[in-house]
Amino acid sequence: MAYQNIDGCSSDEQYPSDSNDVLDPKPLAVVAPPACGVHPPIVASFNDRIRPLLDCVDKLRHLNIMQEGIQLPTIVVVGDQSSGKSSVLESLAGISLPRGQGICTRVPLIMRLQNDTKITTTNLRLEYNEKSLPVDEDGIADAIILATDEIAGHGKGISNNPLTLVVKKSGVPDLTMVDLPGITRVPVQGQPEDIYEQISDIIMKYIAPEESIILNVLSATVDFPTCESIRMSQKVDKTGERTLAVVTKADKAPEGLLEKVTADEVNIGLGYVCVRNRIGNESYEEARSDEARLFSTHPLLSKIDKSMVGIPVLAQKLVRIQASIISKCLPEIVGKINDKLTSNVAELNRLPQHLSSVAEALTTFMHILSSSKETLKKILLRGEFDEYPEEIEMHCTARLVEMLDQYSIELHSKNLEKKEDFLTEEIMALQETKGIGLPNFLPRAVFLNVLQKKVKEIAVAPEDFVGRLWNYVERIVIKVLMYHCDNYPQLQSSTRRAAQNLILIKKNESVDWVREIIGMEKMTDYTCNPDYLATYSKLIAQQNTFMEIMNDPRKPSVINLEGVGEIDVGHLRKHLGSVQQAFDMKMRITAYWKLVLMRMVDFMALHIMFSLQKMVNKEMEEEIVQDLMAPHGGGIKRMLDESPLIAEKRTRLNKSVELLKESKEVVANIMERISLHGDQEKD
Repeated sequence: MAYQNIDGCSSDEQYPSDSNDVLDPKPLAVVAPPACGVHPPIVASFNDRIRPLLDCVDKLRHLNIMQEGIQLPTIVVVGDQSSGKSSVLESLAGISLPRGQGICTRVPLIMRLQNDTKITTTNLRLEYNEKSLPVDEDGIADAIILATDEIAGHGKGISNNPLTLVVKKSGVPDLTMVDLPGITRVPVQGQPEDIYEQISDIIMKYIAPEESIILNVLSATVDFPTCESIRMSQKVDKTGERTLAVVTKADKAPEGLLEKVTADEVNIGLGYVCVRNRIGNESYEEARSDEARLFSTHPLLSKIDKSMVGIPVLAQKLVRIQASIISKCLPEIVGKINDKLTSNVAELNRLPQHLSSVAEALTTFMHILSSSKETLKKILLRGEFDEYPEEIEMHCTARLVEMLDQYSIELHSKNLEKKEDFLTEEIMALQETKGIGLPNFLPRAVFLNVLQKKVKEIAVAPEDFVGRLWNYVERIVIKVLMYHCDNYPQLQSSTRRAAQNLILIKKNESVDWVREIIGMEKMTDYTCNPDYLATYSKLIAQQNTFMEIMNDPRKPSVINLEGVGEIDVGHLRKHLGSVQQAFDMKMRITAYWKLVLMRMVDFMALHIMFSLQKMVNKEMEEEIVQDLMAPHGGGIKRMLDESPLIAEKRTRLNKSVELLKESKEVVANIMERISLHGDQEKD
């Protein structure tokens, strides 16, 4: 594949292209050598399939698709301050850019070069701050300075807001590049102290994406490894596979340049191109001629391979690299646009309907109530937790059973009598209730006295339990209500307040119920449960054995009693007058106390489930409606005032969806043009 003559006058040498053609491009046109003084375009563009792709990326960049997290293939121009970046871009574009001491580029400058062979004059346009201004070629440098001042302010500060320069001209390469501020470590007067950090942040933002090609501009007058731009590019492109180096000022430091670009100490994967900067008021044609002559005749520079020298070679490489990265990335970009659009549309659809009437608000409110009620029924009453499969706390029926089991253990752990105190309490009670009457007759008052004492010892446990239980239920209920009201924050305060008020009422009801139960247990002893007599009969059957030990001091005083265990009863022989009655009462208390504890647990379970059912099926709904309709609740009309967060999110998603749809249409149109072009080629 042959390319146009670079010199255009004296050199007959033509340069081979890179081996990898993308999108099956036609060869660059072979341009016949013109007469001396007449110079061909820098590089003949690829065929018409490449221009639409670049247009597509430029339109997506103009739409600011990158704000959606979708990166675009970009040639990013970086370099240390005074490395000659602006001169390289001037040579590629054939126009003058701002020059001077210090930082000339204070904002990212997006340069869109568009080759148009049908025009004879250069068309320039600046785009920034939603403005698009035509500019004449003589005034372009001043116009860029004025636009930069408007974006970054007067002085020497920098800004991350870009400025776009569109250059439509015959003979320029079809390229889009982003020129970034030159790297400087030491702030000068008028620059912020953190100027280096600011510039570094901007550069890293642009060169970090894998889609970026780094055009690293290096001065031949410095050692490449010491360049700050090299260190930055190596942070994000360690292998150098997406870095191309341009070596400027080759005429200023020709000694050793060949060795520097062939040794490649800094790992530049896409190679080097050495160029000569335009000097003073040279025309671009003169600069190109002098550049070609320099690399052809200079005793040192002429030894550098011709595929590594000259602005035309640089333009050719950039066009090919750009075409390659765009053709590689565009299908991925299409996929990302579609994925992001699908995701945002789904998220937008999940947002609550914007309510415009009381009827709509009422309908939505009733839906929130019914869905909340259904969720609470599932997790509190039916034991279904499909809505919260991973949240253990929300598996409420299982948690309630665990709490009841712990409550039962706590109750049974109360009143545990020490073995050495066996019958002590009963004997003392009998002695303190002696009266004139028949002997060996167990007064009921004695039994009640002991029973009441035991009930009193456990009275706190049920109250503590219902407190813990309703605190747990309150967390669950509020979590469910907040979830279903999430799209309507204006309802959350009212529903939260209603839930808290209702739970407090239910807690107080349970406490009152517990106190009634405790009072009833203290007041009387009664059961129709046959287990009482069965247990008592089994326990009292041990009385004869026990009394034989009591009455015969010669027998061992250790006895194993069912329900008590192995105990030493020798100390009880001094109470032979009341020990038999005490044993009888102990067995009655033991048999009856077992049923009392069982009742305390069973009735608690029934009470809790009954209370929860009432709360979920009726009371919660009524409490929320009453609170909402109260003067402090604001009524249903409050729902018409959309939450600022929801409104902001809706606006953001709508803008994003609109942007993505427009981007999708841009890509679809470009793809259609490419397809039609391909069909025409086949025909």
